[in-house]
Amino acid sequence: MVDLPRKSHGVLGQPTRARLFEMLEDLGHPAATVELAQKLGMHPNGVRNHLEVMQEAGLVERRRSRRGRGRPRDEWAISASAEPGGSPPTAYAELARWLARACPTGGERLEELESVGRELGREVGRNTDRESWGDAPDAIAAALTTLGFQPRLTDRSEGGFGCELGNCPYREAVRENQPAICGLHRGMTAGLLEAIDPELKLSEFTPRDPDQAGCVVVVAAGG
Repeated sequence: MVDLPRKSHGVLGQPTRARLFEMLEDLGHPAATVELAQKLGMHPNGVRNHLEVMQEAGLVERRRSRRGRGRPRDEWAISASAEPGGSPPTAYAELARWLARACPTGGERLEELESVGRELGREVGRNTDRESWGDAPDAIAAALTTLGFQPRLTDRSEGGFGCELGNCPYREAVRENQPAICGLHRGMTAGLLEAIDPELKLSEFTPRDPDQAGCVVVVAAGG
């Protein structure tokens, strides 16, 4: 049995904190507690509590900003050393390295690897609490976050959504055998979709240089 990630294991497994992190990434500059609270429709004290948890985890930095004669205010920004995805679950990392060394890249074997990945993805999806996230894209992004991919949702619509992956947690294995590991990942993504929302299908999976990341996932409503 692989050591499946669960939402409770990561700071960003909590929906509000995941949204705060994504919001700060999108803003690209420090933001005040009140500003973030207004965007989320929450009380500033509740938002501050979440930000302090994220600060303790090394995901964000607190800065003091004085504007005018008033008291200094807290502003928050993404930490330069933030690693929201963390390391991949140990069993997945070991599996990826083993497959990279042991598997040839022939067509039939790649299909088998993708099938294995699909089943792993289903298992991850079954352990993702869909109800806590409200909709499928957020639930899928949460699962990819716990796997270490640092996803950013794009192009959300009724017909589907896109997702750019900001980190490759298996880059060492990919360097040894990119077709095998990317095939496994493609299968995992498809299986994850099947488990979280069977109406969604993987329509595009574009690998990138693992050291640069930026792999693109496009999801469409199944016909």
